[in-house]
Amino acid sequence: MAGLADRGFARRAGPRVWPLYVGGFLGPYGSTMVTPMVHEVAAGLRGSVTAVAAAVTVYMVPFAVLLLVSGTLAERWGRRRTVRVSLVVFVLVSVLCAAAPSIEVFLVARALQGASNAFTTPLLVASIIDLVPAQRRGRALGWFAAMQAAGQGFSPLITGLSASWNWRLAFAFPTLVAIVLVLFPPDAAAAARRAEGAVPWRVLLNRRLGLAAALSFLSYLGAVGLTVLVVLRTQDDFGFGPVQRGLVSAAFGVAGVAAAGPLGRWAERTGPRSLGLVMNTLLAAGVLTAALAPDPLLVVAGVVAAGGAVTGIRTIVNELSATSAPANRGGAASLALSAQFFGGALAPVLWVPLYHADARWGFAAAASAPLAALLVLLTARTLRPR
Repeated sequence: MAGLADRGFARRAGPRVWPLYVGGFLGPYGSTMVTPMVHEVAAGLRGSVTAVAAAVTVYMVPFAVLLLVSGTLAERWGRRRTVRVSLVVFVLVSVLCAAAPSIEVFLVARALQGASNAFTTPLLVASIIDLVPAQRRGRALGWFAAMQAAGQGFSPLITGLSASWNWRLAFAFPTLVAIVLVLFPPDAAAAARRAEGAVPWRVLLNRRLGLAAALSFLSYLGAVGLTVLVVLRTQDDFGFGPVQRGLVSAAFGVAGVAAAGPLGRWAERTGPRSLGLVMNTLLAAGVLTAALAPDPLLVVAGVVAAGGAVTGIRTIVNELSATSAPANRGGAASLALSAQFFGGALAPVLWVPLYHADARWGFAAAASAPLAALLVLLTARTLRPR
């Protein structure tokens, strides 16, 4: 991670920003980490597979709901204090997940994981905006988006490998990441920023933030749909086992990390509109390729295209949201991220039943999300530099 920081501005911009990138990994990683090991958790806790599968929902719902207000509240309380307390809580409840004696305790701990992450992720975006000079902001936000993509893409692989020994070990990795962030927080220049007086809520009612929230929701509606459906298709059509499915999912994260630098520079040169149009087109193409390709390598190519595209879209969303309300950056980033994770929570509910009815229709429906985002971008009137 330190290498990313060196390339991504810690040395040139002065302040220590690599913890911000690492923190961006945790939210998406935690959301779907239980998916590859539902059978092992169910057997270990003597519960049903259906009950364990709900662990994704009980994480995502409090995460998304609290994101509606967590950024603004954290700006009032102070970023450094809020981030540290949230990370300590995350460590404690992750240990509780690993040591849970029953399915009920496990689900409560998962809900607390999501709640604690809601008070961390938006502040990281706001701090990047405050720490990094405007001329390098696109690349910094690109790296943050890449780490989010890595969290989403590598989660099935890491947890699947851990669960092959013992499912409880799967919680060791995110716990260690959170401990590192507690010990090495972001530099105080932004992390310790505290608002003078009440942080305004009304500034969040603006079109720029509304556009960011719409793009954020639609990107995750398509991206999470892709990652879930690809796991199903590679098992059904190609007979892939859990490790192979994890590797396919990891391609999403690898592509996101690889694309971060170039896409960040592109965003700095051309602005969000042109990048958004290209990236949403690429995401739709990636989803359809993963749906229709007769060869597993072509399916992976579709996943790679989607992973790179989502990093570009997240870069745009983070830029639009955090610059839409300078008086309440944390609250603005929080709202956009809430829309993102609401889209992620809704995707399996919408697309999986369609997939089981007809696999092609399931993927086609998932591809409709980035196509809708294209329409939003084409009709948007708020993409003016600030």
